[in-house]
Amino acid sequence: MKTLLLSLLIALPSIAGAESASSLIAQGDKLDSQQKTLPALKVYLEAEKVDENNPDLLIKIAKQYGESMTDISDVDAKRKAGETALGYSKRAAKLAPKMSDAHLAVAICYGRIADLVPVRMRVEYSRLILGSTQKAIDLDPRNDYAWHMMGRWNQAVATMGSLTKGIVSLVYGGLPNASLEKSKECFEKAIKIKNDRVSHHIELGRTLAFMGSKDEARKQIQTGLAMPNKERDDPETKDRGRETLKTL
Repeated sequence: MKTLLLSLLIALPSIAGAESASSLIAQGDKLDSQQKTLPALKVYLEAEKVDENNPDLLIKIAKQYGESMTDISDVDAKRKAGETALGYSKRAAKLAPKMSDAHLAVAICYGRIADLVPVRMRVEYSRLILGSTQKAIDLDPRNDYAWHMMGRWNQAVATMGSLTKGIVSLVYGGLPNASLEKSKECFEKAIKIKNDRVSHHIELGRTLAFMGSKDEARKQIQTGLAMPNKERDDPETKDRGRETLKTL
């Protein structure tokens, strides 16, 4: 009996800690659903103190740091927030190498900071985005946002400027094949899996615009614009859609 009691007493701190982490994560999730980025981040960071090796939690923290970049005007501070997000996503992927969302988080974080680094580093990040996105798809072909990221990658590489293309060719011998047709296919797959995500429709519309399919592009962008904002990046995504509409 004494041995059993002692074992229970030893276990109590870890049980209490798990309950505390679970409660904090639930609080953070509620704040995240309300798009309250910094309050959610604060709560998630408290949960990390209790449960530092929880890959789901690390992905949530990476998301908040990444989305906080929207509110930062200083380039260095914005890049620092992005790099912090990347660090958390990499930790998650290391802890859970078979988790699709962990590799997706890495890809998203690289994507967020790609425009804030020199061109040569941006090219290397493009390779890393592709690799992490492909891992996410391989692990879960039903991961709609992984297909979205693959669509964005193809869109970005297929429309890459001549200067960047020159650097890619000179330093790296080129990037893997990318095309607007592949971008279109990826966005269509993303929509088939989850058709109520604003960004899927807007970015499909932008790809169609690049392809010269103006009527289809206009239809997809207007579909996205008509949807309610559900994610922190939706207003920015809609702004890109509106800018594209002006060119059609």
